Amino acid sequence: MSTRRSGTGTGKDRGTGQETSTGLDKGTAVGAGRTGDGRGVVVSGGTTGDAGMRAGADATVGAGAPRAAAGPAVGAGAPGGSDTRAAVDAGTGAVGGDDMARAAGSDAVAGVRTPRGEVEGASAVADSTGAANTTAAVTPPPTARSVPGGGRRGTVFGETMLGTVRLDGEDRTRRVRLDLRVTADRVMRPLGTTAARAGGRIRIAGWADDAHAEGELEISPLARRRIRYRISFTADGRRFTLDGWKSVTPRRPVASMTVLPFTLYEDGAPAGRGTLRFPLATGLLPFLASFRFPRAAGSPETLMTPRWKGEPGRTEVWYTTLTDPATGTGLWLHHELTAPADGTEPYAHGWAAVFPKDGPVRHARFGPAAWTPAVNGFTAEGVEAVPGRLTGSAGALRWDLAERAADAPLFTFPRWSWRRPLLPAAQILPAARASYDGTFSYDDTSLTPTAAPGASARIYGHGNARRWAWLHADLGGGDVLEIVAAVSMRPGLRRLPPLVFLRLRRGARTWPRRAERSAVGWAGLGRFRAAVGLPVWTISGRAGLRRIRVEVTQPEDRTLALDYTDPDGSPAVCRNSERADAHVLLERWWFGGWRTEAEWTLDGTAHAEVGSR
Repeated sequence: MSTRRSGTGTGKDRGTGQETSTGLDKGTAVGAGRTGDGRGVVVSGGTTGDAGMRAGADATVGAGAPRAAAGPAVGAGAPGGSDTRAAVDAGTGAVGGDDMARAAGSDAVAGVRTPRGEVEGASAVADSTGAANTTAAVTPPPTARSVPGGGRRGTVFGETMLGTVRLDGEDRTRRVRLDLRVTADRVMRPLGTTAARAGGRIRIAGWADDAHAEGELEISPLARRRIRYRISFTADGRRFTLDGWKSVTPRRPVASMTVLPFTLYEDGAPAGRGTLRFPLATGLLPFLASFRFPRAAGSPETLMTPRWKGEPGRTEVWYTTLTDPATGTGLWLHHELTAPADGTEPYAHGWAAVFPKDGPVRHARFGPAAWTPAVNGFTAEGVEAVPGRLTGSAGALRWDLAERAADAPLFTFPRWSWRRPLLPAAQILPAARASYDGTFSYDDTSLTPTAAPGASARIYGHGNARRWAWLHADLGGGDVLEIVAAVSMRPGLRRLPPLVFLRLRRGARTWPRRAERSAVGWAGLGRFRAAVGLPVWTISGRAGLRRIRVEVTQPEDRTLALDYTDPDGSPAVCRNSERADAHVLLERWWFGGWRTEAEWTLDGTAHAEVGSR
């Protein structure tokens, strides 16, 4: 059953019997996931959104929303010799030893964190004589959880492992569960080495439950005879790295491919040791069924590139929302290019808004200013929204945030709507889940978000819809729900009920399978329904053997109304809340009746908007 707590949403997954989490705990100190003590689990979540159908809402079919990528571990482990592993922390350079390494040779990976929070490095590989050769690091950039362009296919799969760990200083073992979603930029090569990103949830009984664990895999079962895991997570307010690998051998193929010995590191020093095992009996079929080979969706960097090519009557938006885990405060940064339909000069403008948990909503605008095209992202009057970085000021509000993408693209609307601008608008999320570090200040208050959950998104189109509603909800455990419901401005269509685009990603799968399904059904039959209003609006629908009902509440004291001008000169108003409430009920038809499959409740951590022209 779902439960409500101040500032925290939790839910019970009926399919697995495990608790999933959304929202942010009132006392959370870090946002990439939170830990539990002996009394239970404290969870985190939260995030993304903007003025919903801002440029993209005029469409009768809509805009997609991609998800971008988990960064590598903060400190990179480095096996050295046949029985020694050294972990080199990127921030401190501290080195720790471990006797678990079983590689035939030795290698070392050192990571250096750049000012934008990215990781760079080099790998030194030593042969049996001890001679070292320097090669490029296998560590992908933290925003690389995306698929490259050019029609190339990648690989996505999910994996679950169970086991135990003994923490240093303890005389007992703790049970561990690791649920990962792994993404590679190419189809895996059995005879070669494939670098991949991993994100998901790690649970250590009575000690940790981080739904935003992230890191990397080096998949090389034949070339290097190992599959290496480096996963960073938060436990008890501290950052740890799980580092280990499966040593593949033809003498014991099954055991060597399913057993993962590992070491936990904190600041480069060993903090515990354990073993994870892949459960063949219960996990093999779901593991095989989770494999997908998606076509290229573009990298976060390319998806941040301006789309406007000089046409009049266009709007382009870059926006970011996040929740400060320490205070529960919601933040909203909106950057916009407007090219008026009458052919006058384009201009850049936007705003920043802060939604304190205890206090009134504050906002300030910047611009209008002359539009200066940027290679990547938005730049105007000292305000920047570029890959990995958000900086600027508006009135008494100032911010400087580093962004690390933590998920793959999620297309709310048809995937082709961003590649081919055939629709009146398109929406994407290059970073559907991300974490943020830095500062945000207003008046006499200064926030210092640390690993704060949030997201960035893009919109490009002709203007706003006649009416629209939007929701983004981080449901915990890597699950995300994105909804856009809109009534078109096109003559003949403005009298129709809202078209609903709903995408629910759970693990490696997205439901409904096709973005058009919820909006148009089958020749109009089976469309999802929307009842749009304030302070409460709802979405409901059925696809296949599942049905869903979503109820969103935007309390008046947590909602900001902003007016602006569309490219055609007409006024529009959006009513946005970065601290909205939401209840999501997912049911499945099972042996003649509907049964609850999962249920989530978000208290003040959903991101929602209702707008009109």
